[in-house]
Amino acid sequence: MRYIKYAMLAAIAVVLVAVSLANREIVTVKLLTNDLAALLGLNQSIELPLFVVIFGGVGVGLLIGFLWEWIREYKQRAEAAAQKREMDRMRRELKRLKAEKHEGKDDVLALLDEAS
Repeated sequence: MRYIKYAMLAAIAVVLVAVSLANREIVTVKLLTNDLAALLGLNQSIELPLFVVIFGGVGVGLLIGFLWEWIREYKQRAEAAAQKREMDRMRRELKRLKAEKHEGKDDVLALLDEAS
């Protein structure tokens, strides 16, 4: 299984290198369109290789997707934490009740009764 994982990672690396080599041209990335930039006075732009723009877009998309999913699953995580707290409380109460039940009994008999 480990070799399959390494083979997949190598294949992905080859594809990423091929995409990078095919898209080495320099492109200008602008913050706003020309008309809107002239109106607001924010003429921000940067020149980057195209593959950096492509991989950056993919990375930002993945980050937004992971964050969105983490926020969406908040209810399930909160409910699981509440159930865990309730289960811990019930275990402590059960242990306390068993200790009260076996109070004054022989230790060996209490252990045998607790094991069943």
